[in-house]
Amino acid sequence: MVDIPEHLLQRSRERRKALGLPVPGEEGGEAAAAEGPAPAADAPAAEVPTEAAAPAAAAGAEDVTTESGTKIPAHLLERAKRRKAAAAGGDVTTAGGTGAAAATATLPAPTTTGPGGHTQRLLTVVKSGSIQQTRAEAVDKVHTWPHLLVIEFASILIVTASVTIFSALVRAPLLGLADFNKTPNPSKAPWYFLGLQELLTMFNPQIAGVLIPGVALVLLMLAPFVDKNPSTKPYDRKFAIAVFTIFLLMWAVLVILGSFFRGPGFNFVLPWKDGIFFEL
Repeated sequence: MVDIPEHLLQRSRERRKALGLPVPGEEGGEAAAAEGPAPAADAPAAEVPTEAAAPAAAAGAEDVTTESGTKIPAHLLERAKRRKAAAAGGDVTTAGGTGAAAATATLPAPTTTGPGGHTQRLLTVVKSGSIQQTRAEAVDKVHTWPHLLVIEFASILIVTASVTIFSALVRAPLLGLADFNKTPNPSKAPWYFLGLQELLTMFNPQIAGVLIPGVALVLLMLAPFVDKNPSTKPYDRKFAIAVFTIFLLMWAVLVILGSFFRGPGFNFVLPWKDGIFFEL
């Protein structure tokens, strides 16, 4: 015989009591098994899985030795037979030879079942990437100070030093005091106004001084509203680039003509033949 720990015996007694089966060693155990509640005729029998497969030689109350040499206690074999009988709805013979009706444990049937008869429920589905990432990602941004301001300050110092050195070494082309009795010939405006002065030699003052410059400025102001493309790539901003290029070319040609191709009396001359009549 194999000694069974007391906690296993106690657990076996509690399970017998829960199923309404007689408990060996207690008074009224056989009577409780005989007077136990009969299974309801119309109630569905709940399927209870067996804990051990009792061999055919387990009809008696003695321990049974399996093929692997392990002994199965008699009370476990008896409990297995009782549960089989309870699941089948029949009678079972106890170890003492007394027949007793096995109590059928009726479990409430699940109201709804899933695929394959499973009663599990899916709580939620977490989409991939929905969990917030805490790892810091690299960004292409830097602080204004000191990365930008140091470069700008260094550029200002370089430009200031260059202009100061150039002014000290190169004399400014300043003329004498203006004399209304001696007008210079040709009399030219500063280089940034020579384009407008060149237009005055070609058109009426109203057209050359008001209409043409006004139309050019209006077109430049309307260019951002006509071409609203946010791209910074040149081939995506064809309209804006074309308008500004035409304006620069027109003004550059007029300034070059007024600077190098106008001589005394503001007449047209060839600089490589008559010389250059232009001073900064």
